[in-house]
Amino acid sequence: MTKYLYLVQHGLAKSKDIDPNRSLADQGQRETELMAEMAAKLELTIDEIRHSGKARAEQTAAIFGRALSIQDKVTTVSGLGPMDDVKPVVNAIMEDDRSVMLVGHLPFMGRLVGYLVSSDDNATPVAFRNSGIVCLTPEGQNWNVVWQLIPGG
Repeated sequence: MTKYLYLVQHGLAKSKDIDPNRSLADQGQRETELMAEMAAKLELTIDEIRHSGKARAEQTAAIFGRALSIQDKVTTVSGLGPMDDVKPVVNAIMEDDRSVMLVGHLPFMGRLVGYLVSSDDNATPVAFRNSGIVCLTPEGQNWNVVWQLIPGG
């Protein structure tokens, strides 16, 4: 069975002025629900959803968990914060044979894809959008971007 990594930038969040916790805005909630429904229709096989623990990422992960019927496999992990180092996450991904979804933040998600695809965390092979999904699979020492699905796209 092919191993996949699904990367999701959290849904659009409220501004810090309105909500210091930056929970999902109504638009972010709607777009995330739409993307999660599409993921379910695509019958994505995801063994676990990991998120940063920040409100907007946790809410995004929960929406995907419900749509994919894996609510009990949604977990908070360290290392997915906006400015975290990508290498510990890369090491954890490489050691895991399962297909997982990571829900996180920019610039971390962009740096993670750059490192996986080209071993350069400054590379930007993918432009993330809130609630969008980027699917990667390993090939040799690097990973390939298989597809990207974005709201309204």
